[in-house]
Amino acid sequence: MALDRWIALVLLVICIIYGYTAWFTMDADLAPFMRRNPIWPSTFPKVLSVLGIGASFIILLGFEKGEEKTGEIDHRRLGDYFIGQAVFLLALMVIYALCLRPLGFLFSTSAFLILGSFILGERKWHLMIPIAFIATGSVWYLVQEVLGIFLRPLPMFMGV
Repeated sequence: MALDRWIALVLLVICIIYGYTAWFTMDADLAPFMRRNPIWPSTFPKVLSVLGIGASFIILLGFEKGEEKTGEIDHRRLGDYFIGQAVFLLALMVIYALCLRPLGFLFSTSAFLILGSFILGERKWHLMIPIAFIATGSVWYLVQEVLGIFLRPLPMFMGV
């Protein structure tokens, strides 16, 4: 069995367990007034589990396979792929997660987007920097102002 089918099988098992939890155990401790709500805390996990099970079955049964087989990963030739970029991106993600609270969302996310695009090969600084700042500011505004979820915008030492 191919690697993608093994991964789909593992995800199928995870989605079944997640779905069982969402359908049968999450709502057992709901308060009586919440039982009359049309959307419960388990609604989104139920949808995710059904979509995950469906996607896993599609991959397991091979419906997503076309006639072209370009793009198969040959695990015997891993040196031919861009492993260094992947490792640097994973390290950048860890650094981003560690810097998010002390340095604030705006600086950490902008730096992550700029450095991540640099690692992936983008060299148009005049596009990279404004796009990173606009994307970061937009996400911060939506989360902070529209959703009302506090997201520390600036570093801790600035007292915000």
